[in-house]
Amino acid sequence: MKSTRRQFLQDTALGLGALASLTAPGALSAAEKAAKKSPAPAQSFVTGKPKHHIGMVTYNLGKDWDIETIIKNCTEAKFTGVELRTTHKHGVEVTLSKAERAEVKKRFADSPVQLVSLGSIFDYHTPDKARLRQDIEDTKAYLNLAHDVGATGVKVRPNALPKGVPEEKTLEQIGLSLREVGQFGASLGQEIRLEIHGNETVRVPRCKRIMDVADHPMVGVCWNSNVTDLEDGGFDVNFDRVKNKIFTVHLRDIYLEEYPFRRLFTRLNEINFTGHAFAEIPESADPVRVMKYFRSIWLAYQGLL
Repeated sequence: MKSTRRQFLQDTALGLGALASLTAPGALSAAEKAAKKSPAPAQSFVTGKPKHHIGMVTYNLGKDWDIETIIKNCTEAKFTGVELRTTHKHGVEVTLSKAERAEVKKRFADSPVQLVSLGSIFDYHTPDKARLRQDIEDTKAYLNLAHDVGATGVKVRPNALPKGVPEEKTLEQIGLSLREVGQFGASLGQEIRLEIHGNETVRVPRCKRIMDVADHPMVGVCWNSNVTDLEDGGFDVNFDRVKNKIFTVHLRDIYLEEYPFRRLFTRLNEINFTGHAFAEIPESADPVRVMKYFRSIWLAYQGLL
């Protein structure tokens, strides 16, 4: 039976009326109502959770930032930890009173940013016994500070092999000094992190020897991402030399093609490193933007972006 034009228009009107009743505000489902009230968040393209964490050293990008600025910028860039290098504007030094230390601890505890480490410049290679003893005692004072402000350790370093002194004697002296401060730090729950640093002491086999002499569970290394990591057998050989002693990591600009940063992150994840890798990069007129780019490359090198 053929529909007349009048019948077609009547059927169409009925259909539109039914559709209007289904889409009326009163006909929305509970889920649809909730969706209207709470728009879906912007989609994230991060495909997984990193095993280790990204942070920053205040040297040099944040050297002129106070604590408020450090927390603000790290939060915006999604950096979850910080190492406060001594002498910088943050002012977290051994001269702080007990009340001031408690305030620093509270400010970080109330934020998304963890105060992980204090970055000192104490070293133990000098043949001057008085200076050596001073550096050891100053390190202990810094460990007390780290404990009071809520950090988990102190970064120290070797810096040279003094001329006229047998290499083995210097390496042993550094190792024994680290054992002493490590024992002191253990009583406070604080780690000692030896930065792989210095003109000659930057070579990983030498730092491995220092670790063997120190022989303390609270003494480890800060992997420093030096080009010299590619010498003495190559990157993987050097990484394996100290992989059980890596407590923290320093990262230079990770766009640099001279260093295998993707391989570094792969190896860190292989050993289930769950600590912080700290960006140690130059100043910028647009620091937060640089930090965001840095984090994106860090994620991309791990196949997470």
